[in-house]
Amino acid sequence: MAQAMRPNTAGGLFATDGKPHPLQETLLAVTMALGLTAFISAQFHNLHLLSSWTGLVGILTGAYGQWVSVTTRERFGLILGLGLSAVGFFLGMAHGGLFGGVVD
Repeated sequence: MAQAMRPNTAGGLFATDGKPHPLQETLLAVTMALGLTAFISAQFHNLHLLSSWTGLVGILTGAYGQWVSVTTRERFGLILGLGLSAVGFFLGMAHGGLFGGVVD
């Protein structure tokens, strides 16, 4: 009956190892915030500077977060943030780029 005493952490998409990971959690939160900012601001043509720069920084923080991530939950959130950052970055680049080029 030893198995009754151990929690089942093997199942589920958001499984964790039960240990704190402050660096990874911070990178996850920053990547998600930057990704949402980049994605939302990319919907407006005149905010291309904001969307392209936040998208680029979100891609970099998300990539580093993937490199140091430990659990599936962290990786799942980082992939969502990376996707939002990438879409925001590419749309920002299409609308004018990192340095304010004018596109007709």
